[in-house]
Amino acid sequence: MVCPHCKADNDKVMETRTSGDSVRRRRECLQCSNRFTTYEYVEKASLTVAKRDGRREPFRHEKLVSGIRRACAKRPVSSEKIEEIATLVENHLVQLGQQEVSYATLGDLVMKELFKTDSVAYVRFASVYKEFREVGEFVKLIMEEKF
Repeated sequence: MVCPHCKADNDKVMETRTSGDSVRRRRECLQCSNRFTTYEYVEKASLTVAKRDGRREPFRHEKLVSGIRRACAKRPVSSEKIEEIATLVENHLVQLGQQEVSYATLGDLVMKELFKTDSVAYVRFASVYKEFREVGEFVKLIMEEKF
């Protein structure tokens, strides 16, 4: 690590602590004795979502949580469960090992998890994701129960 004071690259770690998703290290420069703090983070693979209209956009965990939260509005689904679903979906996408995933893959994974969690939230999410236009599509979805 390069000392921010003298730019020497000779230091020692004085203290290490984990802090959430990062590791905090207190370091001391062996050249000038200046002490400084560094943080280490796990670099997540960047995912891109191929949208229905052909656009590409970076995967955003917050956007996924927001969509799930909208589907679960006024339902007995806790914020912790919503976050857990989003994390499960994101982890599954990362495990696929692809840089780009389609909106269909993402939507199907969310629907699968919502189906196990809350049937009303499942139907709400499906109605937006599958762009339902008439009541018959809701009935067909419920009768199929793919997951």
